[in-house]
Order: sequence, then C-alpha cells, then structure tokens
Amino acid sequence: MSGASLVVGVDVGGTFTDLFFLDEASGRCWIGKVPSTRGREAEGFLAGLADLAPGDIRTIVHGTTVGTNALLERRGGKAALLTTEGFRDVLEMRRRDRPRTWGLWGQFTPVVPRDRRREVAERIRADGSIDTPLDEDSLVAEARALLAEGVEALAVCFINAYANPAHERRAGALLRALWPNDYVTISSDILPEIREFERTSTTVLNAYLQPVVARYLDRLEQDLATAGITGQLLIVQSNGGVMSVADARARPVRTALSGPAAGVIAAAHIAASAGFANVVTGDVGGTSFDVSLIANGETAIAAQSSLDFGLVVRTPMIEITTIGAGGGSIAWVDRGGLLQIGPESAGAIPGPACYGAGGERPTLTDAQVLLGRINAERPIGGKLAALDVAAARAAIVRDVATPLGLTAEAAAEAILRVANSRMAGAIRLVSIERGHDPRDFALMPFGGGGGLHAGALLREVGLRCALLPRFPGVTSALGCVIADMRHDFVQTLNRPLAALDTAALHREIQRCAAEGAALLERAGVAFTGREIAVGLDMLYQGQTHSVAVKLDWQDARPPDRGAIAEAFATRYRAVYGGVLADIAPLVMNLHVAVIGRRPKLDLAALAPQSGSLEEARRGTRAVFADGAWHTAPVFDRATLPIDACVMGPAVLEQADTTIFVDRGLRARVDRFGNVILEGIEP
Repeated sequence: MSGASLVVGVDVGGTFTDLFFLDEASGRCWIGKVPSTRGREAEGFLAGLADLAPGDIRTIVHGTTVGTNALLERRGGKAALLTTEGFRDVLEMRRRDRPRTWGLWGQFTPVVPRDRRREVAERIRADGSIDTPLDEDSLVAEARALLAEGVEALAVCFINAYANPAHERRAGALLRALWPNDYVTISSDILPEIREFERTSTTVLNAYLQPVVARYLDRLEQDLATAGITGQLLIVQSNGGVMSVADARARPVRTALSGPAAGVIAAAHIAASAGFANVVTGDVGGTSFDVSLIANGETAIAAQSSLDFGLVVRTPMIEITTIGAGGGSIAWVDRGGLLQIGPESAGAIPGPACYGAGGERPTLTDAQVLLGRINAERPIGGKLAALDVAAARAAIVRDVATPLGLTAEAAAEAILRVANSRMAGAIRLVSIERGHDPRDFALMPFGGGGGLHAGALLREVGLRCALLPRFPGVTSALGCVIADMRHDFVQTLNRPLAALDTAALHREIQRCAAEGAALLERAGVAFTGREIAVGLDMLYQGQTHSVAVKLDWQDARPPDRGAIAEAFATRYRAVYGGVLADIAPLVMNLHVAVIGRRPKLDLAALAPQSGSLEEARRGTRAVFADGAWHTAPVFDRATLPIDACVMGPAVLEQADTTIFVDRGLRARVDRFGNVILEGIEP
C-alpha cells in the first residue's frame, strides 16, 4: 500500500471516535472505532490512527465537537467585548425572546459578563459616514485593563461597522500590537452584516471559542508530529466544507457543528448514488440524535443557528436539529412518575451500566442489550470483550421498572418507545412542520445506534423506507473524507433593487471570489474543480425577514437587474405563495461561497463482492419486541450479498453498528451494499 495516498476522516463523538480510511491509489477502504477520551480528545484520535493506519498518511480531515461542547458547557476562554458607547448590553438584551415561549420566566447568562463588556467612544452612521472619531487612547486603556484582569480573548463590535469597517480595522491593529496572543476578533472580519445583536453574538462567540479550539488544534498538531504523522490536517466546517487549521484557529465559530455536518455531507452523497433525492438523516450517537433534511438532492443551509438559548451564530451552517437521545442517554423517572430520556448522557466514561466501567444509571444502550438487540458478546468498537447484561438489567429494574411497576423487559421497551417518540418528533419538525410529506422521504439513520431505531421510526413517522449506509457507525468520518473545501463571504448592501449599482455588486462578488480562491490556494489541497455560488438576501421594503435568492453569476459581466427581480419573485412565491407587486424589492445582503471540489468516493467499492445469505448467517438469538420474546436469525451484515433479502424480526451485525429488522419489515441489500429497510406488502 502506498502510504502517500492514505486519506483519513476522523469524527470525535461523545462516546466513540470514528475513523474512515481511504487509500486513494488502490480504492481500498476500512474503518475504525475507538472510545473517545473526553477532555483529552486527541488521545482517542491518535490511538485510532496508531492502531489502524499503516504507513504514512497524506491527509487527515477532522470533524470536531470541541467548539460545540465548549459552548454548550460554557467552557470557553475568558473573553471580553469592546463596543460603541451605549451598546454594551446588546449581547444580553438579544431579541427579547425567552427559553420557554409561554412561560413567564427565563434566564440567560451571556458568555461575556457585563463587567467585561466595555464601551469606547466612536460612532459610524448607517450610511458609512463618521459621526464620532475613534477614541484610540480609551480603546487602548480598556484593553490594558482587561489584560490585567486575565482576559484571554477580545471581541470588537462597533455599531454600523458593516457599512464602514475603518474604526474596527484601526482598533484591530492597535489591539493586536499590544495583545499577547492572536485572540482578537473584529466583527467586520467575521460578519460584515446588518443587525447588531447577531453580529455581536457571532463575534463574541468566536472570541470565546478561540482559546479552547486553538489550544486543542495546537496540541493535536504537536501530538501528530510527535507520532511521526506529517500529513496535512484539515477541519470540517459547520457548512459542510473543510478549511485549514489556520482558518479554524481564526474562525472557530465556523466549526460549531463540525461533526454532525460531515455526516449530512456523507448522507447526501450516499443517497444520491443510491437514487434517493429526498432523505431525512438521523445520526444516533452516544449523546444525541441529530436530524437534517435533504430535499431534491440539496442539503438545507441555514444562515443563522442557535446552538443553545441565546447563543446565536450567524454564519452558514447545515440545518441540524439536535435532541439529547443517544445510546448513552440516561433514562429516569421524574417526580410526576413520567419516564424521561436524557438530556444527560453517560458518555464513554463511565458509560452505560452494561460497560462495567462504573456507570450505574440505565441508558438506551442498556435497554437494547437487555432486549437482545445488541450482541452482548460482540459489542461494537472492539475495546470491550463483552457487555454486562446483568448490570443493565439491575440498573433498569432499580431506576425504571420498580418505580413504574413494570417488568425489566417492559421497562426496557418503554425506554426505547419514549426515545423513538422523541426522535420522531425531531423528524416531524424538519419535515411536516416545514411543508414536506414524510411519505416522499427515505430515512437515513446512521451513527452507532441508528440501525436499532430505524424500523420504529419508519412506522411512527410514516416515511417511505430507510436507507442504511454500508458503514452507518462511521458515516460522519466518511463525510470528512469526501467533504469539499468551502469559504463563505457575506456583505450587507441594504439597497432598493431599483437603485442597486450592479457594476459595484459585480466588483464585490469578484473581490470575494478572489479572496476565496486565495484561501483555496493557501490550503495546498488538490481539487477536481472549483465553483462560485452567489446569492442575495432579499425582501420587500418594510419587511423584516428575507428570502435567499440564488444568482446566476458569470464572471464576464455584471448581474442583470431584471433577472434578479425575476429570481426574487420566483423564490418569494415559492416560500409565501404569492408576491407583493406594489412594493419595491430590497437587496439586503450578498453571499458568495467559493468551493473547491474534492474527489468523491465511488461507493460501489464498498459493496460486498461475493458470498451468500447462508454464509452470512451467524445463528439465532432471542430478542424482545412488541411485548414478547422471539427467536430471530442473526446475520453478518458485511457479508450479506447484493440483492439479499432478510425478513424481520432479524438482527444484522457489523463492526460499527447493529441493525434491528422489526417484525413486518424486510431488509434488502442494494448494489452499493446499502441496506434498504421497508414494509412488507400485505
């Protein structure tokens, strides 16, 4: 094997670190799964590479949850905000929303407290003209005071800097000259866009994440070098693209949903290859269930996301809805006697009770083991010799069965039923509640636990079928391998369409395209092609919310105003059912995405090359379903041949996951080695 052709995708999850290896010279693929080392993520990462990667590695593409966890657990760096006089409380006032829509109370604690939000004399008007010059002495004095207080990172967000960044850029130069590290973020670099709260929030969260993400990446690069791994390291962004480590250090906020985004990218590629244009993805990991929707072959990209209440990030991200319902999610009975799942997770350490590593509370994994759906003698991941069924039973009996007056099996089935109901709710949220008919969509469950919930979710939501990829447990790692490099740019225009200077718009697009091209070149990555995607946020004058309009831009000539008007009308009609012919359209923001296409894996290489149904059969096992025990055949999923068909109840086992085929369903293998799970015709 030629080491120089080895590409590795690594996704660090809450319970397992998943690895996907591709030797581009031979086309050979293999996978790995090792326990995550929470707080020391690089250790699990390197352990997997040491065990499974022969020879030299050319490229490592990493999906990380370090930024996500730092935000959710409030473990970012000690950050401060420098802003225009009168605007220090924008971050805390937000949009005056509250965590419970119908509640009369709610609490929000910003990541930067009020005493570290300092005001500076300066003012730029909305038209870009200067009202009050920047008080440089005051700026420097505030920065020195914050440094003396132990602040690690600075965020600078001046009002109307999107219209004229001169004050922010001068402030950035002054601050970088005295600040002892690179953790200085100015809003006009991160988000030169109108709306002061969203811009302030995104800028502050970037500064808050910089120390944590930069330290992690520095440590990872050092550990890789110590291990003799000299291949290039790339980081997955929340928009599904990848970027260099240097860019990730500067803009860590763009990695906030890095790992889940990689899974959606892989799902889109797998679904398109298998002939499915409409797919709902469901990533069941150790701590969460992440749902996204792919319609007509396109992933849904959100301009703005809330990672937690009040933590708003306005940067392009794949739309992902997350709930706390993963394999390690803890089942518990509340004071009202209702069974609850999560959001607390046992994680990898101590893990579910059946791991025998100190965990005593019941989880979804414990329920699956007790019901015979997970093979206790051959757990996934390869690091545990066996799972402790007795410990799983004891935990479920103590915390769920006894309080609810159920048998152990009935309690375990109730745990799964509640979890499936919550997962189904998340699927309805991204499909039915957005105008999509689930019957037109296939479910693609992946992650270590996706295949165990597929059948129940099909029935509960009414989806067309389920498409389970060849390696469901490492789908996000596969997505890392095939993700394109992508850089997004935004600039507020705030002009009526009739008054829009299309020549100036053309020059701005060219500037963004050139900057993106330079970033692609600097990354030193080989691409199969390059693309530029241009869009506009447009609305009618007097409105607050805009629609995203794709622009057919050609480098040789400026955009046509008439074509823009037609594209806006078409998009507005599609979203709202009609147009407002008597009101003038307004162009609010310009978006430019510069994409470097990376080679895509031919999924036919993953398909089984030989074998028969009988050769794949491992025997039988008792499984509990629908209130009774059943004898179910067990198959080695990796050796199931193309066109094989298995009737439920049955269990399909492989190194990275287990698929449970419910009664009344059948599983068939397509030409790519995917398993299609569907109902049996009456």
